[in-house]
Amino acid sequence: MLVHIVDDNETNLMLFEQIVRKIGGELEIVCFADPIKALAACTAGLPDLVLVDYMMPEVDGHEYVRRVRAMPGSRDVPIVMVTAASERSVRQKALELGATDFLTKPVDPSEVKVRLSNLLALRRGHLRLKDQNRWLADEVRQATRMVFEREHELIVRLSKAAEFRDPETGGHIQRMAHFSRLIAERLNLPDDICELLLKAAPMHDVGKLGIPDSILLKPGRLDVEQFEIMKRHPAIGHAILNDSPSHLIQAGAEIALAHHEKWDGTGYPNGLAGEAIPLHGRIVAVADVFDALTSERPYKQAWSMERACTFLTEARGSHFEPACVDAFLLAWDEAVAIRANFVDPPMPMESMDQLLA
Repeated sequence: MLVHIVDDNETNLMLFEQIVRKIGGELEIVCFADPIKALAACTAGLPDLVLVDYMMPEVDGHEYVRRVRAMPGSRDVPIVMVTAASERSVRQKALELGATDFLTKPVDPSEVKVRLSNLLALRRGHLRLKDQNRWLADEVRQATRMVFEREHELIVRLSKAAEFRDPETGGHIQRMAHFSRLIAERLNLPDDICELLLKAAPMHDVGKLGIPDSILLKPGRLDVEQFEIMKRHPAIGHAILNDSPSHLIQAGAEIALAHHEKWDGTGYPNGLAGEAIPLHGRIVAVADVFDALTSERPYKQAWSMERACTFLTEARGSHFEPACVDAFLLAWDEAVAIRANFVDPPMPMESMDQLLA
């Protein structure tokens, strides 16, 4: 425990130092005849107790208390001011400025010892509590991280379940998730929202688990009736993920429901338009369509990235929110790198035959 004694009178410094030493325990006592040097020492490292005289040149006790209390972390440091018996208004102002207690001259050594001993005990208790709170905060952060990791594992497993049934997943969910974060970053969204999109975007097509294989795996265009059934997958995905207490899964439910809505209101399932479409859905719509266009499937050839870029530009303001398209195109080099980093493995001929059967 570090104790600062500040008094321009050398005799007083010696007296208070002797009293403090009688308290016992592991105390480091530093005496200052110059309040300016004492303040500099506080700036370098706050003490655990301050004993300061009121009557000092340049910086009196009031100003000293005010300056110490202005330092970060000083709120809980006990400050005791020493005043004359007749200086009631001085004591009152000292307390208003943040002094913890005061001693009246001439001091009673026994009283000083007891008061300072009690304040140091309170300071020790505060520091122990602070350490305990810091430990508890670390434990909470660790537990929260574990919950988040388990939620993410659930999301990955759900996405993989869809991947086994849908030829449009695989590397697709990795690419579109990173594209989604890229768009969010270029929109200057907070870091936690960008990370949330990366983790939640893979759930966008989880509703395809509820679509019959005859439709999901059809090697060609769907007829009107089949397409109406396919259009149910956003609502199915939302039903799977909805009402979760997890913020991450809530975001996944929102994305699942909204990623096929269009900026002009011609999308599905709810025909939402403009900003009525949740922002997460507007972002994922751009990422999802771009990657689907540039990916090879059993029933279509991959578009070039340039052709897909042209499509995004032409659909800006109709299918897609203009700001989301602009954000994606601003990050074109990063998008190309993402595309190269998450490459779909070649589809085995056996799998091709099964899909085309």
